[in-house]
Amino acid sequence: MRIITRTVFVLSMVSLFADVASEMLYPVIPVYLKEIGFTVLWIGVLEGVVNFTAGISKGYFGKLSDEKGLRLPFVKLGYFLSALSKPLIAAFTYPVWIFFVRTLDRLGKGIRTASRDALLSQQATKETKARVFGFHRSMDTVGAAIGPIIALLFLYFYPGSYKALFYLAFIPGVISILLIFLLKEKKQPVSTLGKGSFFSFFKYWKIATPEFRKVVPALLLFALFNSSDIFLLLITKESIGESGLKMFGTVFNADTVTIAAYIVYNLVYAAASYPMGVLADRLSHKAVITSGFILFAVVYAGFAWHPSASVIFLLFVLYGIYAAATEGVIKAWITNLAHHENTATAIGFYTSCESISTLLASVLAGAMWTFISPSFTFGTTAIIAVIVAVYLFKTSGIKT
Repeated sequence: MRIITRTVFVLSMVSLFADVASEMLYPVIPVYLKEIGFTVLWIGVLEGVVNFTAGISKGYFGKLSDEKGLRLPFVKLGYFLSALSKPLIAAFTYPVWIFFVRTLDRLGKGIRTASRDALLSQQATKETKARVFGFHRSMDTVGAAIGPIIALLFLYFYPGSYKALFYLAFIPGVISILLIFLLKEKKQPVSTLGKGSFFSFFKYWKIATPEFRKVVPALLLFALFNSSDIFLLLITKESIGESGLKMFGTVFNADTVTIAAYIVYNLVYAAASYPMGVLADRLSHKAVITSGFILFAVVYAGFAWHPSASVIFLLFVLYGIYAAATEGVIKAWITNLAHHENTATAIGFYTSCESISTLLASVLAGAMWTFISPSFTFGTTAIIAVIVAVYLFKTSGIKT
C-alpha cells in the first residue's frame, strides 16, 4: 500500500509554502513588536490571544467540516486568510491593528487545521498514520526552515527593513493557495453529533473513547505551561547580548544568531519528523511522545540558566527532536482514538482546548518573566513536562 499518496504530498507542499511565508516573519515579529512599542508582557498577551482565536475556531470549523462531510472548502479559506494577513501587518503600526492582523492570520489557521488533518487521516490506516503526519510535519517544517533563511539573507542586505519583508512573504502564501486547487475530494459520512452552536464541539467529550479522555487532559496540562516559542527567541537574544557572537573572524549580532538558531531547530525538526513517525508506528505513539516531553524538559531547564551560544544551538537541536517526536505523532494518536465520522471534531476539540491552555501559558509566561524571572519561567515549565511524561508512561489502558 502506498503510504504517501498524491493528496498527502500536495497538502504537504501547501503547508511547506504557507510556512515559508509565516516563518519568514515569525523570528522577526518579537523584534518588530518591541521596536514599535510592545513590552514583553504585551507580546505574551498578543501571542496568547491570537493563538486562542486560532484554537477556539479549530473546534467550531472542525465540527462544521464533519457536519458537511467536506474538507477542502475550509482548507482553501484558511490558507487564503493567512496569506492575506502577511502584507497587512506592514500597513499600520497601531496596536489594535496589529492585534487584528495577527488574529486574522491565526483565524485562517483555525479554519483549516482540523479539516486538513482529517483529510490526512483519511489517507492513512491506523498502522501508517504517524508516518503520514510525520511526512506532512517534515515538509511543513522544511518551509519553516526556508522562511527564516530568506529572512536572514534579506535582513543581512537590508537591515531593519521589516515592512518590506512582510510584503515579500505574500508570494509563497499565494503559491500555497494555488496548490490546493490541484486536489479533489469525495463527501465523507456526516457527524453523529448533529448541528449546534459555536461551542457545540465541546459535546464531543461525552461520546469520546475512554482512552481519549485519559490522554487529552495530560496533554492539556502540558500545553498550559508550554508558552509561545517567541519566549525562546527572546531568551536567546538576551543570552547573546549586545556583544554578539564572534565566529569565523566575524561578529554576528544577537538578531542574526537568534534567527540562525531558529533555522537549526527547524532543520532538525524537518529531518526528524518522518523517522519519528516511523518509530511511533513501529514502537508506540505513547513511548515516542513521552520521550519527546523529557527532551522538552531538558531544553527548558537548559534555557533557565541563560546558556552560552554553543549550548543554545545544542538546545535548539534537542528542541527540534522534541517537536518531531510530539507534533505529528500526537495528531496521529488523537485521530486513532477518535470516531471516524467525527475525526475533525475530535482534532478540533483537542486543539481548541490546547489553544485555551496556550493563551493562559503565554500570558503566564510573560507575567512570570516580568515579575519573577526568565529562569523561573523556564524551570517551572520543565518540571510540568516531566510530570506529564511520567503520567502518560505509567497510565495503563491507553492504546499506543
